[in-house]
Amino acid sequence: MSQKIDISTAKVLVIDDEPEITDIVETYLGESGYRVHVENNGLKAVDTARNFKPDVILLDIMMPDCDGYDICEALKKDSEFSDTPIIFLTGKDRADDMGRSFKAGGDMFIKKPFSCERLMEILGIVLLSTGRS
Repeated sequence: MSQKIDISTAKVLVIDDEPEITDIVETYLGESGYRVHVENNGLKAVDTARNFKPDVILLDIMMPDCDGYDICEALKKDSEFSDTPIIFLTGKDRADDMGRSFKAGGDMFIKKPFSCERLMEILGIVLLSTGRS
């Protein structure tokens, strides 16, 4: 069972190959009290997650080295992350992409561009719904 955490200690891993996206998300969430770590290389994402031990993961689908679906599936197969919420952040919005996100183990799907306020709202909902907040 997940340990309850306070938002000031919530750890968010952002996996996205676009530094301009990760910089914005890291700054905004960091200023809001989250502890944020960024990984811009999809091939390093699982190892980064193992080292950082996030409470929630924000994951892009389209990356040059491997896609977010594969990363999500690898994380969900790992007992350490099977209960860790994964929120897909993506420029894709077709219904089959959303369905594939959930099939891979994702918990939410947020379309880019997004507002940081909306992202905060969804993070709060996910943390509350999983008992992590």
